[in-house]
Amino acid sequence: MNAMAATATASTSLPARTFSSARPVAWIAARCLPRRAGGGSMLSPSPLRSSAARTLRAEAARASAAGAGGAPAAALPAALLFDCDGVLVDTEKDGHRISFNETFAERELGVSWDVELYGELLKIGGGKERMTAYFNKTEWPAKAPKTDEERKEFVASLHKRKTELFMALIEKKLLPLRPGVQRLIDEALGKGVKVAVCSTSNEKAVSAIVSCLLGPDRAEKITIFAGDVVPRKKPDPAIYLLAATTLEVDPSSCVVVEDSNIGLSAAKAAGMKCIVTKSGYTADEDFVIADAVFDCIGDPPEGRFDLEFCANLLQKQFVS
Repeated sequence: MNAMAATATASTSLPARTFSSARPVAWIAARCLPRRAGGGSMLSPSPLRSSAARTLRAEAARASAAGAGGAPAAALPAALLFDCDGVLVDTEKDGHRISFNETFAERELGVSWDVELYGELLKIGGGKERMTAYFNKTEWPAKAPKTDEERKEFVASLHKRKTELFMALIEKKLLPLRPGVQRLIDEALGKGVKVAVCSTSNEKAVSAIVSCLLGPDRAEKITIFAGDVVPRKKPDPAIYLLAATTLEVDPSSCVVVEDSNIGLSAAKAAGMKCIVTKSGYTADEDFVIADAVFDCIGDPPEGRFDLEFCANLLQKQFVS
């Protein structure tokens, strides 16, 4: 078991099992927060980080020594599937929310979503669905049309403008990739593992994130499933099943990286393994059905997991 595998967060739904005979390690570490565009963490790291890292390295060394010459390496996943918002980039609070509010202001709708309210609205998958549910629960703006069909077009026009504003943020690289995302994608692509992004967000917005932040060379190798590509959005498993079918892989050979309960539910309903990397809005959610839970993917020397961990996850459930 490598150092990254030793850091998996416990899942209480299954009996304790690990990838090897090594004893599981209790993991304590400060949350891996998104970093500012200019570098540096948005919050100071926990004073526990250094001692926790030393403990993990020491335990990993013992595990490696105990498992030397053990069983052959597990088969790699056939596909690694990423959610976009909250997984690739922590976009919600300072990206999508801001773009929604700018759109509402431009249209003079008298609507503004604060941080707490938007966190509640994120329980609804899809931006158009989110606006529709909000207007139905509160009231439709005075400038909104009256018929259902016209309101559908009205919401679509709002969402189109919001996407344009959001893409401008991405193109300016004001929202950086979360730690470890590029490393894990490079590792997967380098070993022939198919990589895809499966998101309820607009396809143009997702494509902008992949192309601008991961670069055009990687973007050419990554398949995107987004927006209205399926009729039912997460927590429905449709988008993950479509990805498996399109990529010609068995769902059981896929590993998904998600950050929310609705995404986790979609992945598990599709019959896939799912690793959760908590994001700003989902840190306190209960991920009891997840196969592993981390604060982020992470980069060395604080990498949380790698492709080998994903491969082992297909063979065994890691629970500490």
